[in-house]
Amino acid sequence: MPACVRYWACNYRGKLHLWNVKDINKHLVVIGGGAAGFFCAVNAARLCPGLRVTIVEKAGKVLQKVKVSGGGRCNVTHACDSIVEMARCYPRGEKFVRKLYHHFFVPDTLRWFAERGVVLKTESDGRMFPVTDSSQTIIDCLLREANRYRVELLLHFSVTEVRRSKDAWLVNGAGGRSVEADFLCIACGGFPKKDMFDWITGPTGHSIAEPVPSLFTFNLPGHPITRLMGVSAPAQVKIAGLKMESAGPLLITHWGLSGPAVLRLSAFAARELHQRDYAFTVMVNWLPDFNEASLRERVLRHRQEKGSQKVANTEWIQLPARLWAFLQEQAGVREDMRWADLPAQAQNQLIKNLCGYTLEARGKTTFKEEFVTAGGIDTAEVDPATLMSRKNDGLFFAGEILNVDGITGGYNFQHAWSSGFTAAVAIAAHARA
Repeated sequence: MPACVRYWACNYRGKLHLWNVKDINKHLVVIGGGAAGFFCAVNAARLCPGLRVTIVEKAGKVLQKVKVSGGGRCNVTHACDSIVEMARCYPRGEKFVRKLYHHFFVPDTLRWFAERGVVLKTESDGRMFPVTDSSQTIIDCLLREANRYRVELLLHFSVTEVRRSKDAWLVNGAGGRSVEADFLCIACGGFPKKDMFDWITGPTGHSIAEPVPSLFTFNLPGHPITRLMGVSAPAQVKIAGLKMESAGPLLITHWGLSGPAVLRLSAFAARELHQRDYAFTVMVNWLPDFNEASLRERVLRHRQEKGSQKVANTEWIQLPARLWAFLQEQAGVREDMRWADLPAQAQNQLIKNLCGYTLEARGKTTFKEEFVTAGGIDTAEVDPATLMSRKNDGLFFAGEILNVDGITGGYNFQHAWSSGFTAAVAIAAHARA
């Protein structure tokens, strides 16, 4: 075998591929040093030796969202073996990820990291973290892969323009910096304003779904419930005038409502709440196993059976003590009042407070590092089997730049890994062609 001819074998999902990589002299540039960009870069370099791979990043550090996510632990993915079930957790992009995940899904993510010495654990809510409980474990793994396959990093490279020049892509940056590529993968994350996509849409002809915030908490300025900051309870949350609802842990904060139930609802209702300028009515059922009718029936039966019992001591109402006392106070129920002495008006208000407590939200607060943007490149213009643009040869997208966003719990990282890897496979195939 001539020394100038190199072969590389890939055993993936039981399929062995042997590729001749003679004379590959092509260049992939990935815009964005986040999870999706890194995963695309390191896998493309691994899958196609001889392909030059460069990541350009506007900041001075890479993988910063990986570092802070999950409270510094990195919620790598979510434990789920059903593509259909997982796809339902994406308010935007459900159909797109349902197709994408046939190419790289949760088991593939676990296998990829395990093969590189990173073991993940599953928590009770399905979130998956490295057993080290440190996001640095994920960062170090990706950096090792980048070093191993000689991925070049260009930091402080703020892209100002991309354009097609003959058979190549030209990426221009601030300060006169530029780089030329045969393949371009845009994985720079989302933008809060539509005009911030102009450097992409202008030269490529792609359409943008209007960006709006997703995954945010509900502000309740001046509401007395904020005195219960730190209290958490399972609840069902709805927004008046919308059919959407969400169930799960709800956290009361000093500014309003947070927790998985609220964040999930904010994601699915992101566009509607944006249109309302974040002024809306929230309805909370603190006893999700009941509705007002069934709770009324249970209360009447309890009054007959245990009328002498104090309302505050009702054993089947399992709520945090501070929250239960607050809801009674709001209904006009005195601390020493017995069920038998409860006036009808107070009883009716207590039932309403338990199963349909209404609060007026005015504004939102970004949920720390979990912030994502709803909006981005129209997924109809991107092939989910390759992540390549349907409008431009050699142009790929990965991660949050697409109009795909998931609820909190590892879903957005899974999309990053899947889109980055799938793009890498397609780019490697094109480079070998």
